[in-house]
Amino acid sequence: MQQADKATFERMIREDRAAREDHRWSGTFLDYLELVREDPSIAKLAHARLYDMVSAPGSGDILETDDPKVKRLFGDEPLRVYNFFAEEFFGIEKTIAQIVRYLHSAALKGEESRQVLYLMGPVGSGKSSLVERLQRGLEQADPVYAIEGCPMNEEPLHLLPRHLRKEFEKMLGVHIEGDLCPMCRYRLKEEFDTRYEEVPVVRRSFSKRNRVGIGVVPPVDPNNQDTSVLIGSEDISKLDRYSEGDPRVLDMNGALNVANRGVAEFIEVFKNETEYLHAMITATQEKVIPAPGRHGMVYVDSVIVAHSNEAEWLKFKADHTNEAILDRIVVIKVPYNLRLSEEVRIYEKIIDHSDFHAHVAPHTLEVASMFAILSRLEPNAKCDLMTKLRLYNGEEVVEKGRTKKIDVRELREDAKREGMGGISTRFTMKALDNALSDNTEGNCINPINVREALINMVKEADLPDDTRKRYLEILQDTLHKEYLDVLEREITKAFVYSYQEQAESLFQNYLDHAEAFVNKTKVRDRNTNEELQPDDAFLKSIEEQIAIIGSAAEGFRQEVIAYLWSASRRGTSISYKSYEPLREAIEKRLITSVRDISRIITKARTRDAEQNEKYNAMVENLIENGYCPHCVDVVLKYAANNLWKD
Repeated sequence: MQQADKATFERMIREDRAAREDHRWSGTFLDYLELVREDPSIAKLAHARLYDMVSAPGSGDILETDDPKVKRLFGDEPLRVYNFFAEEFFGIEKTIAQIVRYLHSAALKGEESRQVLYLMGPVGSGKSSLVERLQRGLEQADPVYAIEGCPMNEEPLHLLPRHLRKEFEKMLGVHIEGDLCPMCRYRLKEEFDTRYEEVPVVRRSFSKRNRVGIGVVPPVDPNNQDTSVLIGSEDISKLDRYSEGDPRVLDMNGALNVANRGVAEFIEVFKNETEYLHAMITATQEKVIPAPGRHGMVYVDSVIVAHSNEAEWLKFKADHTNEAILDRIVVIKVPYNLRLSEEVRIYEKIIDHSDFHAHVAPHTLEVASMFAILSRLEPNAKCDLMTKLRLYNGEEVVEKGRTKKIDVRELREDAKREGMGGISTRFTMKALDNALSDNTEGNCINPINVREALINMVKEADLPDDTRKRYLEILQDTLHKEYLDVLEREITKAFVYSYQEQAESLFQNYLDHAEAFVNKTKVRDRNTNEELQPDDAFLKSIEEQIAIIGSAAEGFRQEVIAYLWSASRRGTSISYKSYEPLREAIEKRLITSVRDISRIITKARTRDAEQNEKYNAMVENLIENGYCPHCVDVVLKYAANNLWKD
């Protein structure tokens, strides 16, 4: 077995080395010209390279889905989603679409090709992760052709003298811009006697660690800022061999030198001095940076991406002396996600990529996600926060037997800063970790201990008093009530044998009698084939669950039949979940029908044989539905103390 493993390891290493060898290429500039003639795209500029990289895996319209929530949420709003980002980013489709639009415009050499892409948002919203995804994409992309030995891995077409460029552009089908760096200019003259066709060209892969095509500028101490971090420096150890004006003394290892042909990231950009920012703007606006010492200007081709939080942006923006810089920045907000289903996916992704191996009870991540999103929402007179959360998730919200008609776009317009504050994903993940560490015996997290962990963290966090009070109200009141509703449905489904079948049976019976009532006909009994009058008492027993009483009943029955007839005409499959108000009524009817027996079974200290059999069946169903024995015990005790109180 060990010998077989060793052979497998050896084979994998050989295959990887062979694949890397395939990427290697070397030749003269003349050879490179022939490659460009065959495929002009290999000489593309940085913005075009990133745009093609992002577009290559494909994209689609967000409405190209069978998910009714997505269709309900986005309606006829045109929005493209990109596969390049799909597996890592959730709920920020508009932000990603704006980033790709910027890259597309810049790839076409529009004004945005000479502007900085600036991502602004709260901590933990995904700004750094978005940049990191672009960097990883470059590392996985095809290598670039570069002048051998160039510290900036520059485009070989820079070797062409300007008086020949127009003719070569026609022959090659490319646009040539940029000039040789001082080092390559010196080598061309001294080593190759200006015979540029003989200059060697190689293939270089992008690498963040090797500082090829990916440069990073961290915030620098304002008291000790040195532009060499950006543009390199002169190597003083060489000054005893070469004169100060000799290019060989240059050490062109600044972040903007390194980022040539790729991307430069400025972290917490506005913590840097204005001198730094002007160098950044010059690099993108004029596509040049000063060489250290007396060596003139150096051409750079780089996508410059900066990011910081909103407070730093507002402070910088408020200073009118920064107007020249502000005019050269494309601002894209990166808010927190506001969709419940997507927030759950974020935590699932983080857990999948971690060493978190504990059992996660059903609805645990949903409850944690609810708190995170509720903390990010702004109050609105049109609806409460929980209703807003559901609307933002694309759900239908039922109130007094009617689907609540609220325009989601209007809600967003009323709260343009929504998502720029609140609880971060990191805060929530800490709560999940804390809940697990407090429950090592069960090795399980559930909505109850996660909510307790969140409460403790909020109490201990350094928050303004009013914010802490609001968060605790969400956790101790809003989420407590919401989870009790969820738990009651869960236990009912586990208790009622064939819950789905019973719900469908109630649904079909309701449709038969409601249709007969609306059309003033009779109901044909499915078993005896006997014709009967519509059972008004049965219809009312369903409708009163959602407060449909009196004269409102007739209108509700007409709405149900019209809605489902329309759905059937469109070829949509119909079930008890098809019409949200009726689904809620049927589920509440089932809950009501078993509430008393559930209370007895859940709370009884001693049970007779029949009760014990039903209790064990309920526990078994809960386990089949994703609960472990430990969390079954926890949630049933919680239900006993909080549901069906005498």
